[in-house]
Amino acid sequence: MKKWLIVASIVAILAITGCSSSEAKEGNEKEESYDYTVGITQIVEHPSLDAAQEGFKAAFEEAGLNVNFDVQLAQGDAKNNQTIADNFVGDDVDLIFANSTGSAQSALNATKDIPIVFTSVTDPVGSNLVDSMESPGGNVTGTTDTHPDAIPNTISFMTEKMDVQTVGMLYNPSEQNSSSQIERVKEIAGDKVDIKTATVTTSAEVKQAAESLTGKVDALYIVTDNTVVSALESVLLVGQEEDTPVLVGELDSVERGGFAAYGFDYYDIGFEAGQKAIEILEEGKNPGEIPVSYPQNLKLQINKDAANEMGVEIQEGWKEEAEIVEK
Repeated sequence: MKKWLIVASIVAILAITGCSSSEAKEGNEKEESYDYTVGITQIVEHPSLDAAQEGFKAAFEEAGLNVNFDVQLAQGDAKNNQTIADNFVGDDVDLIFANSTGSAQSALNATKDIPIVFTSVTDPVGSNLVDSMESPGGNVTGTTDTHPDAIPNTISFMTEKMDVQTVGMLYNPSEQNSSSQIERVKEIAGDKVDIKTATVTTSAEVKQAAESLTGKVDALYIVTDNTVVSALESVLLVGQEEDTPVLVGELDSVERGGFAAYGFDYYDIGFEAGQKAIEILEEGKNPGEIPVSYPQNLKLQINKDAANEMGVEIQEGWKEEAEIVEK
C-alpha cells in the first residue's frame, strides 16, 4: 500500500512537472513569437505625439514585423521619463522609441548600448542628443519636428499678410525644445515684430498665462511646446473670447481649432522614425551613422471656422498659398 502511494505520488509529481514544463514551454514560445520588443516612451498624450506613435508602429506593420510595443506615458513628468527609460533598460528591450525631447534625453541617460530612435524633437543637437544631424554618433538617431522654413514662414505671414506687430508666446522653459524655438522666433522676428512671452510649468497654468497676454498682443503663436499643446483648447478659448488669432506650430493643432500653421503630419515623421528603427533591427545598422531627418511636405493650413471665431477675415490672396480647411 505504501509502495503504491509512493509510486502514485511520483506519477503525480511527474505529471505536474510535465504540465508545468509544457506550460512554460508554451509560454516561452508565446514570448518568442514576437520578432522584437520595442519600448515606447512618450512625455504626454496629445494628438501630434499620438500621431507620431501611430506612424512609428505603422512602419513595422508595413514591413510585416510582429513587434511587442511596450507603451509608457510620463504624464508630463520628467521624473517619470527617467523611470520609464530605466525600466526599459532593465527589461533589456531591443530598441527604445522616444517620442519627445525629454523622453529621448532620459533614454540616453539610461543607456548607451540599446538603440534609441526619437521623433518630435525640435533641436536634436542643442538638446545634446546627437553630435550633428548628418552624423548623430553614439546609439541615437531619429526625426526632428522642426522644418527649417516653418518659423520664418510663420513670421512672414503674420507681419506681411496679417499686419501683426506684437505676438504673444506661451512656453514651458524647462522644455529645451520650446526655449530653442522661442529664441529662433526672436532671432527671425528681429525688429519686424515685438515678441511678448509668458511661461508655464504645468498645463493647469496655460489659460491664465494666455489671459495675461490679452490686450497686449495682436496674435498668439503657440510653438510645439508639449505642456502648452496638451492644454491648447484653453488658449483657443482665450483667442475666441478676445478676437485674437492663435497661430500654431503643427497641423494637428489646426485641426483642434488653431487659426493657422505652417506644418506637416506628425504621422509622417513617426513613420520615418520607424523605418530607421527597422534598419537598425533588421539590417544591423549603427544608429549613430544614420542621419537625423527633417520633416517633408511643409504647407500652410488655415482653419476657416477658427478664423471666424477669432475675428479674422480670410483674404483672397491667402487662398493661393494656403489649404483652407473647416474643422
